[in-house]
Amino acid sequence: MSACFAPFRSLPPPGILLRDGRTGNGGRMARFLFRRLAGMLAVALVMSFVVYSLIGLMPGDPIDLMVQSIPNLTPEDARRLKAIYGLDRPLIERYLAWLGAALSGDLGYSRLYAQPVLEILGPRLLNSLLLIGTSLALGFAVALPLGIYAASRPGRAGDVAVNLVAFAGISMPVFWLAILLIILFAATWRLLPASGMGEAELGDRLRHLALPVLTLAIASAGGLLRYVRAGMREAIGQDFIRTARAKGVGPLRLLLGHALRHAMIPVVTILALDLGALFSGALVTETMFAYLGMGKTIYDAVMGNDFNLALAALMLATVMVLVANLLADLVYAGLDPRIRLA
Repeated sequence: MSACFAPFRSLPPPGILLRDGRTGNGGRMARFLFRRLAGMLAVALVMSFVVYSLIGLMPGDPIDLMVQSIPNLTPEDARRLKAIYGLDRPLIERYLAWLGAALSGDLGYSRLYAQPVLEILGPRLLNSLLLIGTSLALGFAVALPLGIYAASRPGRAGDVAVNLVAFAGISMPVFWLAILLIILFAATWRLLPASGMGEAELGDRLRHLALPVLTLAIASAGGLLRYVRAGMREAIGQDFIRTARAKGVGPLRLLLGHALRHAMIPVVTILALDLGALFSGALVTETMFAYLGMGKTIYDAVMGNDFNLALAALMLATVMVLVANLLADLVYAGLDPRIRLA
C-alpha cells in the first residue's frame, strides 16, 4: 500500500495538514498518481508476458485445432499456416508482435465466437460491472448498519444475532446458495427467472439480474459485516473516542461522526479485494445463472482454447485489480488525516 502513517507527535497543525496532506496540494497528488500509474503499467506489462507464456503452454494451438477439425489439411499445410501466422517463431517474438498489435487496439478474433475480441469483451465487461457493483453495494448497505448496531451492543442479544447472520453468510457455499434461491424464487414461488440475461427491456433485465445479485450480495455481506463490526469495536476503544465522549459528544455522533471513519479503513481494503476477485472470479454465480459476465467468459475461453479471448480477458481482469487497489489507497487518505499519499 502506497501510504505511510505519520506518528501522532509529528503531525502538523490541522490547517497545514489539510493544505499539504490530503487534498490541498495538487502537486503531491499528481506525483502520487504518476508513480502509481507507472507502477501499474509495469505490473501490467510483466503480467501480460506471464499470462501470454502460460497460455502458450496450453496443449495445441489454433492451427493444430484446425488440422484436427479439417481432415484434408496435411502436415505441410499446417507448417505453412504456422509460418504465415508466426506460430513457428520464438515465444518472445510472438509476444512482442501481440503486444504491438494490442497497443494499437487489435486484440485479434475469437475462435469460439468468430468475432473481434473487443466486440465480445465490451458487453461482457458491462455485464460484470453491473452485477458486481450492484451486489457489493447491496451487501455493503446491509453490512454497514448491522455492523454498527452489533458493535454498539457487544455481548448482547442483538450482537449475538448479527454474528450468527454473518457466520451463516460466510459459511454458505455460493453454488448451494444459488441452487437454494433458484428452488425458492424460480421453481417454487415462480417469481423470478432461473437463468438467462433477459430481453433489452429494463424490467425484464432487472428480473433476470435479481437472483445473481442476491446470491453475490448474501455471500459478500457476511464478511463485510464482520469487518465493519470488528473495525467499529476497535475504533470505539480508541483514546480519541473516550476524549470525545468525555467532552459530551452524543452516542450517535460518536459512532457515525468519529468512530465510523476510522473503522472504514479495513473495510475499504476488503471492498477493493472483493472487487478484484469478483471481477474475474464470479464464475460459479455466472455459470449457475447463465449470466454472460467476465468470469464465465474467461472459463469458456480457456476451456475452448480461445487464446486471443482468454489472454485479453485475463489482462482486463488484471487491470481491474490494479485499479481497485489504487482507488483503495485514495480512499484511505480521505478517511484518515494521519495517512498521507507518498
